[in-house]
Amino acid sequence: MKVLHVITGLAAGGAEQQLRAQLPYMRADCEVAVLTGSGVVAEAIEASGVPVHRVDMRGNRDLRALGRLARLMRAGRYEVVHTHLYRACVYGRLAARLANVPAIVATEHSIGKELIEGRRITRPVRALYLASELLGHVTVAVSPTVADRLATWGIPRSRIVVIANGVDARAFRYDPRLRERTRDALGLPREAFVVGGVGRLEPGKRFDLLVEAMLGLDDTFLLLVGAGSRRLQLENLARALGVDRRVIFAGESPDTRAMLSAMDVLAAPSQEETFGLAIVEALAAGLPVLYDTCPAVDDLPRDAAPGARRVTPGRLGAELKEMASTRPSRLTPPGAVRLYDIRHQVDQLEALYRRLLGAPGNEERR
Repeated sequence: MKVLHVITGLAAGGAEQQLRAQLPYMRADCEVAVLTGSGVVAEAIEASGVPVHRVDMRGNRDLRALGRLARLMRAGRYEVVHTHLYRACVYGRLAARLANVPAIVATEHSIGKELIEGRRITRPVRALYLASELLGHVTVAVSPTVADRLATWGIPRSRIVVIANGVDARAFRYDPRLRERTRDALGLPREAFVVGGVGRLEPGKRFDLLVEAMLGLDDTFLLLVGAGSRRLQLENLARALGVDRRVIFAGESPDTRAMLSAMDVLAAPSQEETFGLAIVEALAAGLPVLYDTCPAVDDLPRDAAPGARRVTPGRLGAELKEMASTRPSRLTPPGAVRLYDIRHQVDQLEALYRRLLGAPGNEERR
């Protein structure tokens, strides 16, 4: 079975890292097509031996990229095209139709109440998404929360399959020696208490709340891992508050395990999450987690993730101050991590591919 994964970009974001994590466990012959700039995740995927095709899309209205993508699909004779993220879903599903690909799957990673991948959900954005959805065969929702939102948009439940994101617990296992090396490389004192934030530096992640919390946390450091349009604003905020010496911007990192090993707590103040992959990865690393929204935890029984606690923005600073004074020890990865084992996720995805390819009249489905 030959599969082409189409994704908008390959910088270090949740959907991108999830694709990277899946590929080593897939039995199918997989390749990746990236529409826009690639980044560290593309390099890591190529280093693992998986081909990455760069479509070099110049903007949202670059229709020539559609032709290049369709030609790639025809030449590659892919049996399955699996799209990820908004722009890739819009262009990838249409290109797959033009190339007569037998099975077209999309994964919805980041549809929120008001935002989809950081952009405001306007009527045109929603209409284009729904029109492109009709060109595929099934949409995978990464959580029941996402499935409910898709259904609210008007997508029939019969076209939605819930397959949760997966985590390879071994890939995030805490390593005290790696912790020391990473702290040394980042200029973090070995004995300091370090609050971590992982994700795109965009408004929806609300990392400004973490920078502001540093004002009341003497001798505590903040480690932000990720890139995005808000970096300069966050740097200016840290400087204005006089905490810039204690806020470390690590940028994109292909080694999430090293970054999580360097932290003492992960804080995730985002109000709009469709899964919360960074939170599950942090739990796999034995970190306590303070979060605002996380379907990956909230959709489970209460005792499945005892290390993760929901904290309102107004309480975040006080909770972090308490943790900095008590220095909680590293935790044993909870049951939630086992429930989201990436091998189980990949098995479900490949079973879905086989079902679509084996369904009679698949090419006639809307």
